Amino acid sequence: MAADLTPAELTLLGLLMEKPRHGYELDEVISTRGMREWTEIGFSSIYYLLARLRDRGLITEIDTSRAARGKARRVYGPTAEGRRACARSAEAALTELRPVFPPILAGLANQPVIPPERLQAALDRRAAALAEKIATIGAARDAQPDLPGFVRAIFDYALGQLAAEQQWLAAYQAAELGNRSPNEPPARKADGHDPL
Repeated sequence: MAADLTPAELTLLGLLMEKPRHGYELDEVISTRGMREWTEIGFSSIYYLLARLRDRGLITEIDTSRAARGKARRVYGPTAEGRRACARSAEAALTELRPVFPPILAGLANQPVIPPERLQAALDRRAAALAEKIATIGAARDAQPDLPGFVRAIFDYALGQLAAEQQWLAAYQAAELGNRSPNEPPARKADGHDPL
């Protein structure tokens, strides 16, 4: 990611590029579009991020509206510099390959210490979680037929990643666990000790 914006800042600034919004509206869009699946923006961090973007001169308050209960809501929109920073950071985010550190890789690296039946159960739970996540994200996408193309692409990317993992997991279970009988213990370490 370009040094200009963090992924969370870029996400919020991009939503403000679409149209000016207040914090509650930003939270609604983040929830509706399933953005919490790929960004770490919680409701409480929205106002912190808005303040950071404002302090950097990337957004400005363009309106203050009154909510139903009379509390003022500040509506923000991007500045000219905010538009430039958003474009630079979005282009960098599309271009750069960045390492990811999924916990499953640490689990696989330590697989020899897991008894076979527990390993099978863990992988089965992961397969079930993948299927559930695919169904949830697919339903969220399908419930919004008029999504802009770029938003649909985000849903499709997430679904593609999950489907690829689902396919990998099925092949791994067939190859790795299919070669061992259910009661066969994991291989001993080179030092002759049991892995547990």
